[in-house]
Amino acid sequence: MLEGTHYQNGYVCDDLDAAIAAFRKRGLARDPHVIPVEQTVDTPAGPRDQQLRITMFWLNGLQYELIQPIRDDAGVYLNAPANGGVMRFHHICLRVPDWAGFRARVDAQDLPVAMERDLGPDKLRFAYLDGRKAFGHYLEYTCMSDAMWEQIAAL
Repeated sequence: MLEGTHYQNGYVCDDLDAAIAAFRKRGLARDPHVIPVEQTVDTPAGPRDQQLRITMFWLNGLQYELIQPIRDDAGVYLNAPANGGVMRFHHICLRVPDWAGFRARVDAQDLPVAMERDLGPDKLRFAYLDGRKAFGHYLEYTCMSDAMWEQIAAL
């Protein structure tokens, strides 16, 4: 299942500061804001807690998300095996305009939902589909208001 507009690549790292430094060497001109995240996500096995340090920034028209898992009871980030580098590719993120229609199509296809969260129609909804066997990585889908998109685009 591939739909929506691809706008982000996501990476998991053990040391967020080292990953940011790697991007600085390759064109990142400003220090991105680091966001501590504590959230509960819905998984097929029930609610699971996560504690993360993340940052998002734009470089050459693409948003990059760097994720340092501190606690990941869902196992979605901690299952990214170390590769000897400071970060490893984890997912692409695509924005879809209609969440209800998208979720109906998710239920009719063969990529399992790994986790999801719904903060409401005026905020953010996201779902990770486990596309590792088909594509080699997760597929994150988001749906958000235009106002929320403008906030994300301004990062």
